[in-house]
Amino acid sequence: METIFGRYARTSDCGSLRREAAGGQAVLMGWVHRIRDLGRAGMFVLLRDRGGITQLLFQPDLAAEAYDLAKTLGPEHCIAVRGEVGARDEKNVNPDMATGEVEVRVTDLEVLSRSEVPPFEISGHSEAKEELRLRHRYLDMRRPEFQRNFLMRAAVTQAVRRHMSQQGFMEVETPFLVKYTPGGARNFLVPARLKPGRFYALAESPQIFKQLLMIAGFDRYFQVVKCFRDEDPRQDRQVEFTQIDVEMSFVTEEMILSQVEGMARVIWKEAIGLDLPEAFPRMTYAEAMSKYGTDKPDLRFGLEHQDITELGRDCGFRVFEQVAADGGLIKAIRVPGAAKVLSRKKLDDLTRFVQREEVGPVAGLAWAKLQAEGAWQGAFPKAAKPEALDAVAKQCSMEEGDALLVLAGPAVNVHKAADALRRRLGADFGLIDESAWALCWVTDFPLFEWSEEAQTWTSSHHPFTMPVAEDLDMLETDQGKVRARAYDLVCNGYEIAGGSIRIHDREIQARVLRALGISDQEAKDKFGFLLEAFKYGAPPHGGIAAGLDRIMMLLTGTDSIRDVIPFPKTINGLDLMTGAPGGVFDAQLAELHVQVTGTAGGTSQDADS
Repeated sequence: METIFGRYARTSDCGSLRREAAGGQAVLMGWVHRIRDLGRAGMFVLLRDRGGITQLLFQPDLAAEAYDLAKTLGPEHCIAVRGEVGARDEKNVNPDMATGEVEVRVTDLEVLSRSEVPPFEISGHSEAKEELRLRHRYLDMRRPEFQRNFLMRAAVTQAVRRHMSQQGFMEVETPFLVKYTPGGARNFLVPARLKPGRFYALAESPQIFKQLLMIAGFDRYFQVVKCFRDEDPRQDRQVEFTQIDVEMSFVTEEMILSQVEGMARVIWKEAIGLDLPEAFPRMTYAEAMSKYGTDKPDLRFGLEHQDITELGRDCGFRVFEQVAADGGLIKAIRVPGAAKVLSRKKLDDLTRFVQREEVGPVAGLAWAKLQAEGAWQGAFPKAAKPEALDAVAKQCSMEEGDALLVLAGPAVNVHKAADALRRRLGADFGLIDESAWALCWVTDFPLFEWSEEAQTWTSSHHPFTMPVAEDLDMLETDQGKVRARAYDLVCNGYEIAGGSIRIHDREIQARVLRALGISDQEAKDKFGFLLEAFKYGAPPHGGIAAGLDRIMMLLTGTDSIRDVIPFPKTINGLDLMTGAPGGVFDAQLAELHVQVTGTAGGTSQDADS
């Protein structure tokens, strides 16, 4: 038998053959996906590559040598075949396969590489634990559903590049090794061998550099860029991630939002063929927190919050009256038609839910049910004044058969718990339309937020965000009320992009830094090169960064961001496949002038890396 690989080139991938190819010769190469042996009647093998799956037929009467060799095949063997494309009988057509109308009747087979038995099944849905799949990530990514994820990601990235280039944006690469500037996310540090005792930081974003590009006159910049943040574990975050970074000169918020909406329409059209609306709804940060308790609301369902704090001040229910007197927040969620469905057991379960540390926590959950003829049920209605109940019912649009769930306590806890409770109720009652796409803008964020740990004001976004003009007078007197010219794009309860108009005025920048407790000397030490650039005619500018990984997670319908990143880390930042982070030899540390204390002696630190 003549060899195939090296003598013949592939004529197509395993997903492209159709009925019109019948009668011609085909050369395919790929992995054994599945085997069905019918004995002397023949043997069917499904061959898989990136393009899809094709059925192969081996018959002893057609090619005895190829048939005998095929009997030795196992799952994930890498093979090459040559044969005639045959049309399947109508009764044997497989409508679930793109190539289901044809099969390749093999005359020549070459085994390119044999495989051990894989540690988990690749040909179907794998029940293997994620840890095992991450340890063998190269096998996990062979699965067709994963290949589709990454094909979609590649198509989206190319579509973004085409679109942005057509819109006049220039793609510019910015450095990964940068100066450490404290105040943002925690940086990864890289020792500089040629400068003993000094360190680079891995860029958490291109923020300062893209502002410098605007000062340089580049006008419209974008980049599909890796970013690095040494953050505590979070389910939807990675220590390294990819963002679509954008910056523009001489722009307003409206111009930036319009550009991003156009880019989003291209992404959704390319990925899933969906036409998004020309403009997305908008709400202020204050409105989002009031109605949903979060700045990333899921708008695919209702159950909006109602602030009933004022009604609770003199309602007769002592718990609510005390919370209102202490400056807390009381929020109610009306659940239509749930009076009968919300059993006492279910209500107790929801109470325990909102008391969990990661959910709120709040002390408890008050509930009320509106029965027939205006009768109320629940501890809160028993203690409350009739006129207070009437006012609450009116504000919350209560109807017979509805249930009311009420949370009270410190505002930050109540917002958080009410958001979690709303999402839980939406899922439990099947209110979320999983096929819907609800994109919206959230605007007018606070410029500062108070850090209890540091007992100082910190930047809600970053210290280069422009304050709203009418709030400038409060920079030195009432920082908590200063709004930022910042905006986030939210989709189905996830923030997928965030940005702002930047400060280009040196005096405003100095005032903002002073409001953050950063002295002029400290500002010069941290951001001197940017402040120096502001001296030379900085244009008004602004931009945004969109999280490509999170967008792809939503578009592919997976619930894990790791499913759309080729070689991801675990939630604790570990690469189970390569063993990173690993140890290094003592000699390497010495060369870098880095001394590690508290380690065992020897010639290496975990040198198996």
